[in-house]
Formats: sequence, C-alpha cells, structure tokens
Amino acid sequence: MAEEEAEQEITTFEDFKLNKQLLNAIEEAGYEKPTPIQLQSIPLITAGHDIMGIAQTGTGKTAAYLLPILMKVKYAQGLHPRALILAPTRELAMQIEENIGLLGKYTDIRFTAIYGGLGPKTQIENIQKGLDIIVATPKRLLELYLRGELVLKELKTLVLDEADKMMDMGFMPQIRQLLEVLPRKRQNLLFSATMHEKVVVLSEEFLEFPMRVEVTPQATPVETVSQVLYQVPNLRTKIAMLEYLLQDKEGFNRVIIFTRSKKNAENVAKFLERKEYGEVRAIHGNKGQNTRINSMEAFKSGEVRFLVATDVAARGIDVSLVSHVVNFDVPFVYEDYVHRIGRTGRAENVGAAITFANEVEMYHVQKIEKIIRMQIPQEPIPAEVKVHETPFEEKQEMDREIDNIKRRENPDFKGAFHEKKAIPKGKPTRSKGDPKASFWQKTKKKGSKKR
Repeated sequence: MAEEEAEQEITTFEDFKLNKQLLNAIEEAGYEKPTPIQLQSIPLITAGHDIMGIAQTGTGKTAAYLLPILMKVKYAQGLHPRALILAPTRELAMQIEENIGLLGKYTDIRFTAIYGGLGPKTQIENIQKGLDIIVATPKRLLELYLRGELVLKELKTLVLDEADKMMDMGFMPQIRQLLEVLPRKRQNLLFSATMHEKVVVLSEEFLEFPMRVEVTPQATPVETVSQVLYQVPNLRTKIAMLEYLLQDKEGFNRVIIFTRSKKNAENVAKFLERKEYGEVRAIHGNKGQNTRINSMEAFKSGEVRFLVATDVAARGIDVSLVSHVVNFDVPFVYEDYVHRIGRTGRAENVGAAITFANEVEMYHVQKIEKIIRMQIPQEPIPAEVKVHETPFEEKQEMDREIDNIKRRENPDFKGAFHEKKAIPKGKPTRSKGDPKASFWQKTKKKGSKKR
C-alpha cells in the first residue's frame, strides 16, 4: 500500500529528485511526463535494486535506466567506465549513445559506443581518452577487452538491453564470458520485450533478488498501431500488393518495409527505385556501417520515403512519424513481429502495420497471434490487385517448407519430398530466358532495359 502511495506521488521528472543538469536536458528534449516504465523503474534503480524489466520498444525504457545511471555517475572521473550498457545491434547501440548525449548534454560525463562493422582504431582512441559510460555490442566489447584495450574493474552498473534479441542472436557465450570478468559487486539491469525462456535462464544467472517491472503484457503490440493481414499467395502478388498500396503517396509518406532476407531487401529496394515512387534505402547486415548510418539519417530527416530493412535493424530504428510498417515477409522469430510494428505509432503517434503472408507464412502468423494474444484482422486482397499464379519452383519451395514444419512437429511425418533424389552436381540451373525463371530475375532483366 505504501509503495502504491509513493508511486502516486511521483507525477513529474522533478519528483525523482534528479539534478538540475538532467532536468534541463529533459525539458529541452520535450519529455513532458514520465512514462509507466519510468515511473516504476527509476525509483528502484536509484535505490540500488537489480531490475528485471519487461517493456516493449517505444515505451521510454532507455531513459528509464539512463536517467538513474547519469545521476549515479554524476561527473567525469578516472579513466575507466563505471557503467556498461550491452545492446544486441549496432543500430540500438548508436541510438542509446544518442540518448546519452541528449540527456547528459549539460554534464561532463564521457561516453562512447563500440560495435562491429567498423575498424576498432577510432573506438580504441575514444576509450584511451577516458570514459564514464560505455555502450557496446557483446562481440566487439569482448574483442577489445581480450586485446587489453578496455579495463572493466571499475564497473558499478551493467545493463542488458533487449536481452531477448541477444539470446536470439546467439550472444549467450559472450555474455557468460563477460560476466566472469566483471566485478561481482555491481548493479544489474535487464530489459526485454518478452520473457523468452533463455532470458529467464540468463536472469537467474546474473540478477540478485531482482525487482520485476512489467508495464505491458509480454509481446503486446503498441495500442496506437492498427494492424491488418493480407493472405498473398506468392512473391509476384506481394509486389503487386505493395505497388497498389504505395500509390497513396500522401498516406504512405514514410514507410519501413521489412523482409526476412538480405536478398529480398535488396530486390525490393531495387524494384522501388525502378518504379520511381520516391527515395529508397536498404539496410541489412551486408551494408557497411557508414552506409547504414547515412541511410538512417536520410530516413529520419524525411529525405528518404522508403527504408527496406531486415530484422537486424528492427530494434535500432527510432524515428518519429513513421506512417506505415509493411511486413513484406513474416518474421520466423515471432517476437520480432512486435519489434517491427513498434517502429510506427511511436511517442503516442498513430501508425499502421500491414503484413503479407503466403501459405507457409500463415502458419507463422498463427504462432505470432498466440504470442501477442490477439488475432490480426485479415482483409481480402483488393480487386485492383492482380493475383498472379504461383510459379512451379516457388510452389515447390513452399511445399517443401510446409513438409519441414510438419516434420518438426511430428518426427514420424513423411512429406512429399522424402523420396526425392538429390539434383546431380553439375546440372545446369535455369536460365534467365526460361519461363519459370525467378520473378526477381525477370524484373531485373526488364529494369535493365528500361535504364
């Protein structure tokens, strides 16, 4: 009861007893009032508790742990970092670094972000100048630590942000290695959008008597995002559907299109470029770091209308006023659906998420609906959209995937392909002139003529 009363008393950032420098920065950043995750987390973190926070993206969780850390660190001191924030992707690390700059602008606190995709030289130089807070992806952090470029003995606070994504990306071995070398006496803060099974195991390993903070049910999509599902039979019809939607230039003014593979991301981006619907950029794991940064900045500024991205970028995109998220492909890591659609409807703005799903992907949609505990409203394909016949190879690939799904669920299942012979080595692949060549090959050929 006393805790409830204490929580009710806190209604503004001043009530957290933050210092003047932070309050000035908060006011300039345009934060009017604390979000639910901030109301619950900041007092507990300030009091020194370990935290297990369940909060989806876009709820203000970054500031929920940054403000107490900035209060704790206070000012520049010594050479070695006193707070470490681990993030699964470069994009998220950059976003956290940006937020530290925003909230700590009136302090002299030194900070930097280190991540892969760039040579470590500049990052090492920044470390050698002295740091108070370091943001890092696990692999690069471990790499620089093992090279002797980073000293972590002064660490007082460790944050694992988006721990579920870290588990999905296979970072558990690096995290375990890091936990062995970090000072035992430290405060631990773990934030995750879902209570992934591996996250529970991780929390049991490194949190001591944690206080659990949960502001929304696990994997719940943001309420300001409307969702719609179209059952689209094949790749060519997906493209026709996308083309139909994007005719509405006023409505679809800033759009993120998510694909499952780098190849599809590149191909969708090239298709949009050929159609000249507006500026487009693609970001995925094969893109250089500078290219990805420049693409993000151009999208944030409104210079680029379309950002085509794989899930590696799903959690690092923090852009206000994204009108639509289009799931060109359904994610096979089901929690990523929530993170994808969380790119729109941010900061209490209204957004829309549109999902295309073929026969195989409808199986995954059902799994996603169980996780988000709601049925995604389904609409028929508009009459204006031409529904193309599924090419033989694409149909065969989908049938094979359906067999694989059934086999995973029932090891005794024998699918349509279990007796098929392997294609002999050296057998020629289908040529571009073949009527059954892939859709991307055909559009690429047509596009080159147009150019």
